[in-house]
Parts: sequence; structure tokens; C-alpha cells
Amino acid sequence: MHCGETKLVNVGVIGVGYLGQHHARIFSEIEGARLVGVVDADLERAKEIAAKYGCEAFAEINDIIDKTDALSIATPTIAHYEAAATCISKGKHLLIEKPLTATLEEADRLIEAADKAGLIVQVGLLERFNPVVVKAFDLSSHLTYIETERLSPFLGRSLDIDITLDLMIHDVDILLALKKRDGAKVKEIRGSGAMMLTENIDFAKAWLEFDDGCCASLTASRISEAKSRRMLMLQKGACLSLDYQAMAIKRFTRKDGVYGAEEIFVEKKEPLKEELQDFIRCIVQKKRPLVSALDGREALELVLRISQMIKNNRQGA
Repeated sequence: MHCGETKLVNVGVIGVGYLGQHHARIFSEIEGARLVGVVDADLERAKEIAAKYGCEAFAEINDIIDKTDALSIATPTIAHYEAAATCISKGKHLLIEKPLTATLEEADRLIEAADKAGLIVQVGLLERFNPVVVKAFDLSSHLTYIETERLSPFLGRSLDIDITLDLMIHDVDILLALKKRDGAKVKEIRGSGAMMLTENIDFAKAWLEFDDGCCASLTASRISEAKSRRMLMLQKGACLSLDYQAMAIKRFTRKDGVYGAEEIFVEKKEPLKEELQDFIRCIVQKKRPLVSALDGREALELVLRISQMIKNNRQGA
């Protein structure tokens, strides 16, 4: 380490399934972090990932916690609260994969405990770090209509939660951030959907109205033929079309009766890497994360309302 360099942040990853393995990969690579270990209830899985990224493997959180400054939690949602509460009680900064917790009560308890302890809690809503979203924040203002589409084939993952909590929550988080910037709040919510292949909501549509007149239509599904991640953003005189997967933006404009269309340059970056780098920066610089625990709670509250609306509609059918 060169003179004047910041001390490395010792990081552990709790849960190394589909997503957690990528947390381990990135923490083993990025500047400012040292991956000290991974935890998984399946110790053989933990050993496999640990061998791949040069760290220790553990089956229990308590075996790694004193070796770290910070941890990321990528377990199933139902286990988020207990893991996070244990880490906070030991004074550790956290990145918790979305959704923050299974319930608002759990979220509130974690936020209160982290605030008292002066700890950073970042929520893993990684689309906020997607270059097309970052660019769209710069290109847009006072949006009048937003349409989102987040579709996936049935992959057998995250079946313990509704599709609203698994996929739609990304778009809800982005919408709330965009409209907070515009100074607007949600005024009305409508939701519809269906349970088709699982015991939870597999397909969902939501309609949001904001107090500045903006409306938003959201669609999420895990029973689509193909994967799609898109957003349409309308404002006075312009329309932005975002393709998250291709990391591409098209801007359509009309001025003085003249119609125009252009491709906007977007520098392609890995959103998860950008997110984890931000987490390390926030710890070192003691600053608020782009997606804080409070932001995660707001998104959770809204998607839980949408989910409940869908379930109530089904019961009344």
C-alpha cells in the first residue's frame, strides 16, 4: 500500500447463491476492499466460492463477523432481518440485497438500530447504478408519463416472494427517486395480477398517479417467453426509450413541428460492480448511499401495497 492510501475495508458475503457469488467475485476485485470470507448454510458451496476468490469459507455468520468491517447479505429475503440484526449488533456496515426485509416492521427496526449505531446500510437495488438510468436522470426532468416493463422467463429463482418484491421493486425505486427529484409524491395506486406457477404473485401490473399529474404504468412477470427490461419516459417535447439489457437510450424529440430521433451514448458498466464500489466509498467517506435503507423502505412499502391490492382483488373476484 502506498503512503496516504486508505486502509482496506474487510468485507464478507452472507449467502453465495446465484447473486451472492457475484458479490464475492466483485469484492475480490475492486479497489478499497478485501474479501475475507463467505458464509453459506451449505458449507460445500461456501468452500467452492471461497476457493474461487481466495478467501475463507464459513457456515455461520458468527464465525466471520469479527473478521470484517462490512458485510453484504444475499440470502433469501426471509433471512435478511435476522442476519442484518446480528451484523448491526456487532457494529458492521451492511449492503442488503433487495427487498430490504420481508416486512416494514423489520425494516423499521433495522433502520433504527443502524442509525443508533451510526452504521451505513445500503440496499441492493442495483438498477439505480445501471448506466442507462444514471444517464436518464441527467436527460430528464418533470416527467409526465413513465412506462416500465420487467419480464423474465420462469427460472425457478426467488419463488419465495411475489414478483412485485423480486422485479417490480426496481422500477418502483427508480420512479420514486425520479419523482422525488421532481418534488412529487404518489397520490394513487392501482394493482392487478395473478398467481400462475407458484403460490406467490407471478404476474403484476400497477398504475401510479403522482400529485404533479405524472402517471406510471408498471409490468412485471416471471412467466414471459423472453427477458425484457425497458422503460419509457415522457416529458414536454421529448421521449426517452431505455433498454436496460443493451444499455441503450433513444431520444425522440419534437420542436416547432420538427420530429427528431437520436441514439444517446451510454458508457457500458456492470451495475453490480458500480453498486459495490459505491458501498465501499460510502464506508470510507462516511457518506449516505445512493440507495439508503430509507430508500429501500419506501420502495418496499409501495410494492407491499401493490401486492396486497392484487391479493385483495383476487379474493374479491
